[in-house]
Amino acid sequence: MNKRSLLQAAVLLVAAGSFSLAHAQATTPIKFQLDWRFEGPAALFLQPVAKGYFKAAGLDVAVDAGNGSGGAVQRVASGTYDMGFADLAAVMEFHANNPDAQNKPVAVMMVYNNTPASVMALKKSGITKPADLAGKKLGAPVFDAGRRAFPIFQKANGVGSVQWTAMDPPLRETMLVRGDVDAITGFTFTSLLNLEARGAKAADVVVLPYADFGVKLYGNVIIASPKLIKENPEAIKAFLKAFTKGAKEVMANPAAAIEHVKARDGIVNVPLETRRLQLAIDTVINSPDARSEGFGKAVPGRLSLMASQVSDAFNTKTRVKADDVWNDSFLPPAAELNILPKK
Repeated sequence: MNKRSLLQAAVLLVAAGSFSLAHAQATTPIKFQLDWRFEGPAALFLQPVAKGYFKAAGLDVAVDAGNGSGGAVQRVASGTYDMGFADLAAVMEFHANNPDAQNKPVAVMMVYNNTPASVMALKKSGITKPADLAGKKLGAPVFDAGRRAFPIFQKANGVGSVQWTAMDPPLRETMLVRGDVDAITGFTFTSLLNLEARGAKAADVVVLPYADFGVKLYGNVIIASPKLIKENPEAIKAFLKAFTKGAKEVMANPAAAIEHVKARDGIVNVPLETRRLQLAIDTVINSPDARSEGFGKAVPGRLSLMASQVSDAFNTKTRVKADDVWNDSFLPPAAELNILPKK
């Protein structure tokens, strides 16, 4: 090989090395905090990881299990996580109670168009409608989204005063089955299946979904830190685009998607989690409101009403400002968001 050929080869090697380095640098790490454990709905986020959709979009996404929406909001606010999944009411509460915080997470995509919260009771209690709850003993963890929002449900349905009993999450359904409480609040797709696991038959459970009784609260959203919004807005757009692609597949074939949950937590009950995921899809993701408003989106009027209701029910330090908690500028085009299965 002559000197000229050697020189050309060296130039090509340097160029290739520079390309590889640039490609490596172009991969953006994203730490993502779930709202709860690796259960059925987590498939929405694990699918695009497993299928390589995030990686193809230039993102290195690490999804971690959580222990509640409040924790997810706090961890994104602290900078420990870049993005997360949390109940919009928890995001609103953080904003209103921490007006001077420098890093208040912002909702960038609607996933649960309706709150999954409901009141659940056993038929033998005689509870069949909201008014029957007056004077009854209700149970839920103090941080439960349904319990926090119960004053909104109470006001919307003219329910008289109730008595609350607090417990750790694993005891909630057990205490209802044992008769220690008359009713519980919780996410329908969590508590209903937990009640069945404790011996209750689905036919014997009365479910009063907030969304069916005048409470049009939005549910869980994808949140991002202001730091990420300012420094790398394209990463958020890429994340939402890849997530949407994966979510469409999850809704089309929940059973296949659960395998990715199983891969992260080997002890999950696959049939149970498949049912949980399908229940979440049917009740809060592909709901009538979601089909009307469009997947991923929020309606300003409904968002403002929720901000007012959360301010009152949560007795926040300042009033919630809807524009501060919601930013839809990172959403994929409407055509790409058209992913909800036809009913």
